Amino acid sequence: MHVPVLLEKVLLYLNLQEGDTVLDATIDGGGHAIAMLARLSSKGMLIGIDQDAGLLKSTESKLESGNRQAKCKIVLLNGNFRDLDKLLEPLKIKSLNAALFDLGMSSDQLDLSGRGFSFKKDEPLLMNLKNPLTEKDLTAMEIVNSWGADEIYEILKVYGEERFAGPISKKIIESRKIKRIKTTFELVEVINESVPVFYKRGRRIHFATKTFQALRIAVNDELNALKEGLLKSWEYMEPEGKIAVISFHSLEDRIVKNFFREKHQKREGVILTKKPIQSSREETFLNPRARSAKLRVIKKELI
Repeated sequence: MHVPVLLEKVLLYLNLQEGDTVLDATIDGGGHAIAMLARLSSKGMLIGIDQDAGLLKSTESKLESGNRQAKCKIVLLNGNFRDLDKLLEPLKIKSLNAALFDLGMSSDQLDLSGRGFSFKKDEPLLMNLKNPLTEKDLTAMEIVNSWGADEIYEILKVYGEERFAGPISKKIIESRKIKRIKTTFELVEVINESVPVFYKRGRRIHFATKTFQALRIAVNDELNALKEGLLKSWEYMEPEGKIAVISFHSLEDRIVKNFFREKHQKREGVILTKKPIQSSREETFLNPRARSAKLRVIKKELI
């Protein structure tokens, strides 16, 4: 079951009003969205975006159940938040009062999608958040079997901050000459053969974590998508409107921090979180995936 991270803090900082139009840019399992519905009324609107059409369908029933009292208008859109303008254009929605970007992956996506996000299950090496996929969509299988050694090294080093990016990328090239790397377990075995013993024992995180993370970021072009999504949501934001972002990776957090700082320096926005808000010990104990979460919030200035 997906547990929404930093839920109380998100609700506190967004301070939603009954008639607000709110964007959940990564609605996922609906954890944050259901709580936001309770703050809205029949005058309000919740817009939810997700790349996974199947996940959207299952989330829809949860939202309908949670919306019985508020009777808020709910609009669910299958797509990437980087295309926010294209998604909203047919709906004639001109502005937003609040937006939430939760950049973490849900338990359902990690454990039940069957697309190779987790190294704990033997699945096809896809790692694309989009569902359904087309032949043109990039996958991790294509990267590890077709891209050059330098490109793979850069992905692991930059996106994963993997200290053994060199040996791992070299081993991937060697292994694929013998046999295509098609599944998560096959990739884990390649990584296992690439890193020293001390890197595989007694560590808080699994030795394959950073490689899997890096490939997922590359497949979905997540960093560029975040930059575009933030900019477009800002353009739609009403004065006094707020954007909240929960990031789980230093590169994501840096993008958010720099975007907020730029808006503050131009006197277009007020940063409400001088330092990122992190999960309490209690929340981290109950939900270990919350340990790396950082929440930043900005309010758009009156012009």
